[in-house]
Amino acid sequence: MAQTVRLDDEFVADVKVHASAAHRSLPKQIEYWAKIGRMVEDNPDLPFSFIKDVMLAAEQVKEGQVTRYVRTTKRN
Repeated sequence: MAQTVRLDDEFVADVKVHASAAHRSLPKQIEYWAKIGRMVEDNPDLPFSFIKDVMLAAEQVKEGQVTRYVRTTKRN
């Protein structure tokens, strides 16, 4: 569902710079930041680098870019 939201001009200018650097559209950059913010609030003890890696891993799974782990040693 699309919504119209008023944002501060200074904020939008900052988003444009980050969006361009990350090759994202303005709305996608805002969605990305919102997603990170939600994850940080839900997991305040986790470092940002871990949260970013989790997001990357989730996308890799969706794209089929992972292989199943197969144990090669015997269990005791």
